[in-house]
Amino acid sequence: MTTPITMPALSPTMEEGNLSKWHVKVGDKVKPGDIIAEIETDKATMEVEAVDEGTVTKLLVEEGAQGVKVNAVIAELDGGGDVAAPRTNGGAKAEKKPEPAKVEAKAEPASGPPGPRPAAPPLAATAPVQTKSAGQGPGGPERRIKASPLARRLAQQQGVDLLALKGSGPHGRIIKSDIEKAPKGGAAKQAPAAGGGITSLIEPATLDDRIYAPDTYELIPLDGVRKVTARRLTQSFMQVPHFPLTLDLEIDHLLSARARINEAGEKAGVKVSVNDMLIKACAMALIQHPDANASYTDKGVAQHKSAHVSVAVAIPGGLITPVVRDAQTKGLAQIAAEMKDLAVRAREKKLKPQEYMGGTFSISNLGMFGVKAFSSIINPPEGMILSVGAGDKRAVVKNDKVEIATVMTVTLTCDHRVVDGATGARWLQTFKQFVETPEAMLL
Repeated sequence: MTTPITMPALSPTMEEGNLSKWHVKVGDKVKPGDIIAEIETDKATMEVEAVDEGTVTKLLVEEGAQGVKVNAVIAELDGGGDVAAPRTNGGAKAEKKPEPAKVEAKAEPASGPPGPRPAAPPLAATAPVQTKSAGQGPGGPERRIKASPLARRLAQQQGVDLLALKGSGPHGRIIKSDIEKAPKGGAAKQAPAAGGGITSLIEPATLDDRIYAPDTYELIPLDGVRKVTARRLTQSFMQVPHFPLTLDLEIDHLLSARARINEAGEKAGVKVSVNDMLIKACAMALIQHPDANASYTDKGVAQHKSAHVSVAVAIPGGLITPVVRDAQTKGLAQIAAEMKDLAVRAREKKLKPQEYMGGTFSISNLGMFGVKAFSSIINPPEGMILSVGAGDKRAVVKNDKVEIATVMTVTLTCDHRVVDGATGARWLQTFKQFVETPEAMLL
């Protein structure tokens, strides 16, 4: 009996993934627990295990294919046994459709070089779309349309019926030039996605050859990180009513305390950064103000019982926010060790989904680049994000006298559905107290 293997959803937000490597070939026998493929999501590369036993009969998606939709069939197994006969007029039993084979993901990265792989059938980067011709009812014959993602988008925008086209690309695939030559039918543009998504209302950016000649730039394909970042932050910026609160902090005492901590921990290999101390201060302020440690939902405001601090880390192609969980309960040495490990594995795309999801608050620090002040976009469903600028020497007035102090500017961006101005201001005042008097974090 033939059993299809489908593209698994390796995280709750995954919609598509890249099939980076096959660990099996046609004719291989697999059993539950065998690694069959490596899937690259927007944040990490994960191994996929087989659950069913059988012989690989088809690899339907080629190695390196990008944008494969979740639940698209990527391979087939022959598990043995007879296929039930189709229903006939004589009353024979109807054919039982095979259930998709289950797969499990291991978050650990693959090790060792891949073995030789046979060439897989040429396929589009995304799974073919089943489209019914006009006038066909449910269960009627269907025609499989092969079209590039760009061609599909242009066809939708320009009202072109893909069923009426003959593709000029490889294996009859419909490409951009086929859409440009086709008669325009004036079909409506894509309607908003179910669930209130706003991405479909935004026109996709295109490059006009009249503005930029094709030979004057290099087009870098979007990877999973960049696609997801673009979609989520666009939705956040347009859907979340937000406002910024900016405050200056004097950090001389913080810097002095950090120096003493590192000096005391030198023999033990402990090295704490300013960012580690800010993570701790954020977490303690969140616990003191639970109304600020919250997320908006359509059923109510979720006030979180613990401070899970997401920390923005730059990686090739974008950024990721690994989470320091229960940060209010951890010492500076533990936070420093966790952040070092998380940052290294984030840049290698080896984080597990639970290590970059589930934060209740975010912090983004660009001070190391000399950026004085900036305002970040909220990372939903979190209710606030703190933007940290560089600490530099500035003139401040103390007791009617001008003195020199190391000052850092921070900006708190708040989701106004959860955190109003007074709540955000109170949180900032508590955070300021912990930063300017770091001994208070020991109480």
